[in-house]
Amino acid sequence: MRWRRGLHRAWEWLRVGALFAHGRELELMHRAMGFATLALVTLAPLLIVVAAADPLVRGGFASWLTDGMGLSGRSAHVITDVISPPRKVIGTTSVWSGVLLAVFGISFGGSVQNAYERIWGLASGPWHRVWRQATWLVVLTAYLYQEVATKNALHGGQRIALSALSGVAFFWWGQRFLLGGQVHWRSLLPGALATVIGLAGLRAFSYLVFTPLVVTNALSYGAVGTVLVVESWLIGVGFVIYGGALFGRWFTEHHWTPTHHGRAGRCAGKPRR
Repeated sequence: MRWRRGLHRAWEWLRVGALFAHGRELELMHRAMGFATLALVTLAPLLIVVAAADPLVRGGFASWLTDGMGLSGRSAHVITDVISPPRKVIGTTSVWSGVLLAVFGISFGGSVQNAYERIWGLASGPWHRVWRQATWLVVLTAYLYQEVATKNALHGGQRIALSALSGVAFFWWGQRFLLGGQVHWRSLLPGALATVIGLAGLRAFSYLVFTPLVVTNALSYGAVGTVLVVESWLIGVGFVIYGGALFGRWFTEHHWTPTHHGRAGRCAGKPRR
């Protein structure tokens, strides 16, 4: 009985129940599925065009995707075969298509902004602040680009350190920027750290599970099976990004210095920039 009371006290002290309650309130899995859908139909085409215009020719969008999923060998070749060759993409992309891709990409940024606002209990930003979503999208593209650009330049601990630092910097800044500076920098740091750790774990899971699954689905269902695996991975990415921010708020409220909670009630009076 003592160990049960000890576990109960530890549970109450950690306030893990509050974390799960916030996740249910946010509908975390539903948000993650929406993230994956928007990423596949809006962000992926935009990144394909950007990768196709890359003068360094680093393998196009397929290289971006396989690097993010941690794939190699035959599974990486399967992904590459599904993605259109970069030269064909850039040759068939019109100005109007580029504009549509940018608009759809901004809508993706808006969905991420809305999720962050829900997590921190803040009111939705005004529509004319769409420049924040556009800027965030540009920085996101640059962040993903440098991740792939350093694939062959750095190896081992150097690349891990650079990826970790750039990841923390991006997700730390991204929350602050999309929230219009309404939450203190210190309050956002735990969420950025949790997101990067979660993405590292997802990469390891992808290497162990998705590497053979890509080949198996390609043989059984063709290109559709491969896309389903990619969509499943994107759901995991959305879950980690939103879950990391949600963990950051929970940790800030229950295990951080009280004067730096950055709660919505204390920050609501700050004007959006």
